[in-house]
Amino acid sequence: MIKQLVGYFREYKKAAFLCMFMTFAEVVLESLIPYIMSALIDKGLNLGDMGQIAKYGLILLFFAGLAITAGLLSAKFSAEATTGFAKNLRKDMYENVQTFSFSNIDKFSTASIITRLTTDVTRVQNTFGMAMRMMLRMPLMLIFSVIMTIFISWKLAIIFLIAAPILAGAMYLLTRYIHPIMHRAFRRYDDLNKTVQEDLRGMRVVKAFVREVFEIKKFENTNKEIYSDFVKAEKLIAWNDPIMMGIMYTCMLLASFFGAKMVIGGEPVTSPIMGTVFTTGLLNSIFSYSMQVLMACSMVGMLFMMFTMSLESMRRIVAILNEKADIVNPENPVMEVRDGSIVFENVSFRYPEVNDYSIIRSDRDALSDVDLTIPSGATVGIIGGTGSSKSTLVQLIQRLYDVSEGSVKVGGVDVRDYDMTVLRDAVSMVLQKNQIFFGSIKDNMRWGNPDATDEEIEHACKLAQADEFIQELPDKYDYHIEQGGTNVSGGQRQRLCIARALMKKPKILIMDDSTSAVDTATDAKIRYAFRHEIPNTTKLIIAQRISSVQDADMIIVMDEGKVNGVGTHEELLRTNEIYKEVYESQQKGGGDADEVEYRQ
Repeated sequence: MIKQLVGYFREYKKAAFLCMFMTFAEVVLESLIPYIMSALIDKGLNLGDMGQIAKYGLILLFFAGLAITAGLLSAKFSAEATTGFAKNLRKDMYENVQTFSFSNIDKFSTASIITRLTTDVTRVQNTFGMAMRMMLRMPLMLIFSVIMTIFISWKLAIIFLIAAPILAGAMYLLTRYIHPIMHRAFRRYDDLNKTVQEDLRGMRVVKAFVREVFEIKKFENTNKEIYSDFVKAEKLIAWNDPIMMGIMYTCMLLASFFGAKMVIGGEPVTSPIMGTVFTTGLLNSIFSYSMQVLMACSMVGMLFMMFTMSLESMRRIVAILNEKADIVNPENPVMEVRDGSIVFENVSFRYPEVNDYSIIRSDRDALSDVDLTIPSGATVGIIGGTGSSKSTLVQLIQRLYDVSEGSVKVGGVDVRDYDMTVLRDAVSMVLQKNQIFFGSIKDNMRWGNPDATDEEIEHACKLAQADEFIQELPDKYDYHIEQGGTNVSGGQRQRLCIARALMKKPKILIMDDSTSAVDTATDAKIRYAFRHEIPNTTKLIIAQRISSVQDADMIIVMDEGKVNGVGTHEELLRTNEIYKEVYESQQKGGGDADEVEYRQ
């Protein structure tokens, strides 16, 4: 996993290498400074030789300057490499998310994907940034300090060699307890983001039902759970410093005790490079090396804890990177959709269910035994009660989901044999949930056709009955739409979405209850425009109002995931009880008066 993540440094590998090289240079220079200091004490200060003091003082300043320069360059290259690493990671994660099918999105949830792209990437970026400098710097400092201590006196070095495995064991035990807590905490982070996302999107509903207090309590409960998990983790992490400090200060006390005895007894040094006998200068360097060992262990421990806390973030990021879309192009895809004919052959479909970030097939059929033939250019109405799988039926046409059994054919070819871009360009869908994006009306229209002229945009908006209200806006087609389309009404959003779908000049146009927020007269105008302006486009209209579909060439009645009836308005009134019941209930309500007036 770590090897895979390291690969995302890519073009910033040079900066990462230079960072590590400068860190290495900094450690070597800092490890030599205590020895130079011991020479300054023994050959200069103790003997009162100003020439030696000046000589070793200048050497000391030179090495210190080099060490500082190396440290600054190391920090610079580290920042360049880690920010580039995070940029690449977010880019590849986002690009992979764009390939996901609906079931892949459902597997992780939108809130979890956002958390992984932001919080998790930042946490891993910080860990890798610290690791590049500290993971190399501190072990090297530890090794060099111990080596220098061995050169001075192997007896004193034994103290540090005994302390190392004790320290490693303590770190292992802390990690073992911290990791499960962090795993649980990040799951709760996802829940928190889900709550915030849901509340912000549904703020009007929250206020309309005066549910602010309830939502605040729901947020607080999740927030408290995250707080509780992190407090538990931090309590364990808090043991890190006392354990390390206790072990290392014990080492320093033992080094001070035995080192003082060695100075008094004139103990010989291990390496002749350091002199012949143990001196006060060498004892001073032992203290400096002890401090370096202490700092190295402290930073290694901190990095170890940071890595432990980031391990779950790494796993969550890699899960997104390694996720493969379950709907992909075939090896030799068909690159042209001949026409807008649609055939369902013995189609059954089960929605995928998510169980602990894994997808399994539900045991319940959302659609079963569907057989339909829709000729190209036909206008088809689809009605049915809530939960009758009307939307599920049409989502299979654009291959937003794949069938569980049977096949769906468009233009005489199974949709699974098409190149997905080709298929989806030939099929325009206006979804139940109208999504308008941040930007001008023109920008939104060009989602359907990036190269559309102003005249083409205006024509599509006229067909969708949107031009009339657009002309009344301050900047007309340059009017700025806020995020989510909050500055236009629901009916206006629907008409803009219909116009955007028309910009693709599709062979199949699917309207998934997309005129529910417009009045019946406007609905009738839209259908009239469709009949006369795009007669060769196959039009599928999901609606709750009979008036929206009664002029269709054929009407499909859905009930509990099955086709209950197919026919024209007059045929279904005679033969289908569900259709007849819906029609009579709506006629009694008088909901079609506006449309009757428009027709007249």
